Order: sequence, then C-alpha cells, then structure tokens
Amino acid sequence: MDLPEPSPEARQHSERVAARVRDEIAAAGGWLPFSRYMELVLYAPGLGYYSAGARKLGRDGDFTTAPEISPLFGAALAHAAAEVLATGCDAILEVGAGSGALAAAMLAELERIGRVPREYLILELSADLRERSRDTLAARVPHLLDRVAWLNRLPPAFEGLVVGNEVLDAMPVEIVRVTDAGVEQAGVVVTAGALAWGWRPAPPDLRDEAERLALPPGYTTEIGLVARAFIRALGAALARGVALFIDYGFPEREFYHPQRAQGTLMCHYRHRAHGDPFFLPGLQDVTAHVDFTAIARAARAAGMDVLGYTSQAQFLLGCGLTDLMLRIPPEDPARYLPQAAAAQKLVSPAEMGELFKAIALGKRYAGPLAAFAAGDRTASL
Repeated sequence: MDLPEPSPEARQHSERVAARVRDEIAAAGGWLPFSRYMELVLYAPGLGYYSAGARKLGRDGDFTTAPEISPLFGAALAHAAAEVLATGCDAILEVGAGSGALAAAMLAELERIGRVPREYLILELSADLRERSRDTLAARVPHLLDRVAWLNRLPPAFEGLVVGNEVLDAMPVEIVRVTDAGVEQAGVVVTAGALAWGWRPAPPDLRDEAERLALPPGYTTEIGLVARAFIRALGAALARGVALFIDYGFPEREFYHPQRAQGTLMCHYRHRAHGDPFFLPGLQDVTAHVDFTAIARAARAAGMDVLGYTSQAQFLLGCGLTDLMLRIPPEDPARYLPQAAAAQKLVSPAEMGELFKAIALGKRYAGPLAAFAAGDRTASL
C-alpha cells in the first residue's frame, strides 16, 4: 500500500500495541475474536488509537469529521437540540465529542437563539480527546465552560438530548463469512510473528444472525453486536428525551446487498482509506458502516421509539442549514464562498450528504422532530 511512513516513535508505539495483542492472543489460546482485537487497537488504555496521544482529527490527523469541516454542522444540530430543550429536557449529552468542535458550535448557536442548556455532558473515554475538547471549548466558548462536564460512563438516568456523531461506526464489530460448511467467525491469530486472520465456526448468536439474514456462501460481512448493546444500555439510561446519531451506513437490505459481499470494514490512516486492519495497529482508525435497521430494532427493544431516519443532507436542510448559510451575504465572496463549499461537502450526494444518515430515537417524547418532517425514511428500516 502507498501509505505514509510513520515516525520512528510512532512505529515503536504500534509495535507495543501489536505486542499487547499478541500477548492476549496467546493468553486466549491462540485465537482472538476480531471484535476484541478492534477493541484493543482502538481503546486499550494508553495504547489504543483513541486512547493514546496522536492527533486523529482534521488536516493533520487521519480523517475529518463534519464538525471539523464547518461550524455550520453544529449550528444546524443546535436547532434540532433547541426543539428538544424546549420541552423541558434541559441537558445535552454528547457521546464521543472528539476535538470538541461540535460541542463548541452547538453551544454558540444555542446561546445565540437563547436556548443554552443547563448542562452539556460529554461522554469521552480518551483522556487525550478530553483535553483537546476542553481546550477547544475554552478557546471558542469560554464563558460557557462551567456548564460542561466530562463523564466516563453513561449516567444512570438522563433527561435531555443525546448526540453522537460518527460514534456507532467506531464500536467493535464481529466479522462472519458464510461457507458451504456453515457460518464462520473471524478472529486474529499470529502467523510467523505477524497478525493474521483466523476463522472458526461461529457461536450460536452469530450463526443465527447470519442465517436470519440468509447470506449466500462466499459472503463476508460485519455484525455490530456492541453498537446494539450500547443502544440498549442507552435506552435503559434515557428516562425522557431524544437520542440523535449521525453516521455512515445503510438500512439492513442495503447493508447486506449482494454487491457488498466483502463487507464494509475500512481503515483510515493519514487521510488514506484502505482495508487492512493489521496495518500499524494503534496508529489507524478501524471502522465499519452502521446497520441502521439493527440500531432501530435494538432501540425498540429498549423501549425507545424511532422518531425519524433520513440522509444527512435532508436532516441538515430540515435543521435550517440554508438560512444559516445566508447569515453571510453572497455579495461577500471572500467569506461566503468557503462557507458554501463546506456546506456543499456536507449535503452533496457525492460527498457526505447521502452516505451519512441521521436517526432519532425517543423515550417518553411525543415527537415528531421538525428536521425529519420532509424526506423521512423510517419506513425503509
């Protein structure tokens, strides 16, 4: 692969991560489920991609998220948030705040429209990203910093709006393949000192899920059991309010389309996308697309309602993105054109507009949400 060479220090860090994985493989008897491997390389304390100190987001990182592209994204989400806050659910909980760009943009816009929440909680497992988000908020909305608190687990009970942008795709997944002999589960083994794929018969839960999907022989795909468990836990914690997630993915019938027979697993390193999860473990992001039908099913099982599901483009337009853009007059091209280019990336079907979806889940919330009034695709789930 034509990928940038890491610094000697970064390569040494990756070797420490790989050594940790090899030790755990040995302790497990020579085979580790891929979901556990993904958890280690992303979240192992002090070692994993999201737990160590390297910059992940933005121009100098490995990928760029929507809040990094433009504050328009967070300002638009603020209008969806204001609708929920107006019902008396006077708090926001952001899951995985990254650099803090989304929190800063939302709080700034909520202040502008007179709807600042009583508190803005951030659930963030990475100490490095906690510090970075704190620095971002201190720089952009310092007078609102006293309303922000960081958590390392879901609160036992929460009323308000839960927000997660590109969170579900980073949760560990199981990988299965269908053979003539049955369903197999992917694991990680050590071959000649290197990490490699290893396959064994799938346990009953994965086998039953693959058989329910009626996947043909030769089909390889991901099953996101961790994301489903997270949604169930969130359903138990959400006493009243709305959970809004934006991520790239599909409903079930598109996710498991015959043309997607090699799955959706993807790695990101220095703004290059590739498919080798064993390349420089700990230095690259490892993700999979979201099966939004499974998310909706888990939400309903946890007592939540699906309040809306649509493309990111339709959602942002429903949140008033066009009006937000017009705050800078088109007659001022030096300021307007960069903003228009950023908005185009957020909503264009060729960019993020169609691949990314928004789903809203509610608990004891009447709904509907205005952002889903046009173009709702809930029936496709």
